[in-house]
Amino acid sequence: MGSYGLKEVKVPNDLLVCELVPAIYPQKQVLFTSTIVIPPFLGSSFVGFKEALAFKESSGDYFRTNTLGYLGKYQFGIGTLQLMGVYNASRFLNDPILQEKVFYTNVSRNKWILRKDIRRYSGKRIGGVTITESGMLAAAHLAGPGNVKKYLRSWGRNNKQDAFGTQVSNYLRKFSGYDVSYVDPVRNPKI
Repeated sequence: MGSYGLKEVKVPNDLLVCELVPAIYPQKQVLFTSTIVIPPFLGSSFVGFKEALAFKESSGDYFRTNTLGYLGKYQFGIGTLQLMGVYNASRFLNDPILQEKVFYTNVSRNKWILRKDIRRYSGKRIGGVTITESGMLAAAHLAGPGNVKKYLRSWGRNNKQDAFGTQVSNYLRKFSGYDVSYVDPVRNPKI
């Protein structure tokens, strides 16, 4: 037995290296370019839209409750949940499938409420931001569709913000350009 209680191993002579052997290895080549982890790119699809919004709201965590009591991956308030037909916050928080259904239902509702404004303002620039349908739907998720209408109709002068200081214009800019044609506008949808 060798030191540290390890068994000695005899290397066969034909495996011993007794002379210099040229080795081929990459020269002037970087083997590791970055240690930054890049998440999958979901593009400008509806899935990209909802995942980007979820990441902004909760880092994509279905089980998160913020300091103001907003719940889940998309940070819904109790009032919005009740509007969607969900009356058990605990069940909602622990059911990712229900959270996805509520998100789609709420976006459908917001798209119905904003349908005329989507036609009227898409492509226009307000406060340095090009207005898009996806930006309006994201801003409606933040501040409600009524506040998005007020922002648009005041040409940016009425720029509501949430309790953390995020303004309607921030979401209009950050979430512009996604394809949300997958969402059908529905009047008074329920789960």
